[in-house]
Amino acid sequence: MSSAETVEHTSSRWVVPAALVIALIAAGLSVWALLRPTGDTAPTTEASPEAFTTEQTEDAKARTCAAFDTVRNAVSIQTNLNLGPDAVAREAVAANARLATLGGGSYLLSRLDPATPPELADSVRNFANNLQDIGIRQLVGVQNTDPAMAPLLKSAQDASPRITSLCK
Repeated sequence: MSSAETVEHTSSRWVVPAALVIALIAAGLSVWALLRPTGDTAPTTEASPEAFTTEQTEDAKARTCAAFDTVRNAVSIQTNLNLGPDAVAREAVAANARLATLGGGSYLLSRLDPATPPELADSVRNFANNLQDIGIRQLVGVQNTDPAMAPLLKSAQDASPRITSLCK
């Protein structure tokens, strides 16, 4: 064996163990990063409505109502769209309706502010959770005519005028 082959053989012998050590360190750091508490973690207690100024409450209400209007319009447009009898077009409409429903629920929940008036926040939270329940069931193929869907659909339909009146 020449000296060049010996150096190459010796150095390649250390590559695999070194890569394994680096991979283990990276995995350990990843686990640590996922599990360590963050510095901005706040207690999950609900603030009382008195903790917010009138302006903060009105701003939170306006943002929540704007998000609700956006979601309501998106769900309405996507669920009532008609691209004709083509099977691919019908499936595309159904996919967009599921996306609007499931995504709309998540969007609303992410837009709720602690300063939102409690009655509005509760109504929007229930509506958003219903949208997510409807959307996930639609993704697994449950039809809107299924008896298990009826109470969810009715609850979502009943919530819309209630939230609209709370947004006035």
